[in-house]
Amino acid sequence: MNFYVYLIITKRLNRYITYVGYTNNINKRLELHNSSRGAKFTKGKNWKIIFQKRFSSKSLAMKEEYKLKKNYKFRKQLKNKYLQKYAHSNITAL
Repeated sequence: MNFYVYLIITKRLNRYITYVGYTNNINKRLELHNSSRGAKFTKGKNWKIIFQKRFSSKSLAMKEEYKLKKNYKFRKQLKNKYLQKYAHSNITAL
């Protein structure tokens, strides 16, 4: 079974916030976040996946999730890259 580490983004007030997690079914997990049945932090928002990485075991995914949660610099780079790419589109519709 494959596991995924993911980074999702949403807009709150006038800034963008991110959330890191892991799952074995990324589409179902995103649906849970967007329907307010995911993590408490993600309730009531519209999230988009901006990064995902596949792992062959839950243990490896959990270790990578921990690293990504602590690596604020890399998370900021991913966020800025996403925002630059979609700056001309309707990003406020997050």
